[in-house]
Amino acid sequence: QVQLVESGGGLVQAGGSLRLSCAASGIIGRLTTMGWYRQAPGKQRDLVASITSGGSANYVDSVKGRFMISTDNAKKTVHLHMNSLDPEHPAVYYCKADFQLSPLTPVRSVWGQGTQVTVSS
Repeated sequence: QVQLVESGGGLVQAGGSLRLSCAASGIIGRLTTMGWYRQAPGKQRDLVASITSGGSANYVDSVKGRFMISTDNAKKTVHLHMNSLDPEHPAVYYCKADFQLSPLTPVRSVWGQGTQVTVSS
């Protein structure tokens, strides 16, 4: 069974840092991209950062220079290092992994259960 397990969320003061981690298990084939998304109450889920298996990272403009995404391909784990966090409405951060059983098969996606991040002012 394909599964993503997230950890590292919690409450932090404004200006502080958190590191989110996401470990994938049960994936047969190759991970192509892993990413982190954020969803505030009543709003859509938006991409925060993603990274390919080759190490190419992509960030939403609002977190550039403050967040860093990294991956350990051997351990099928992705981390999101969040620095200089701003007070904001509570948000749940979700991990997503895209993978292929083989190069000729469609890319499939799996989501984690989400981890709550709250920044206090």
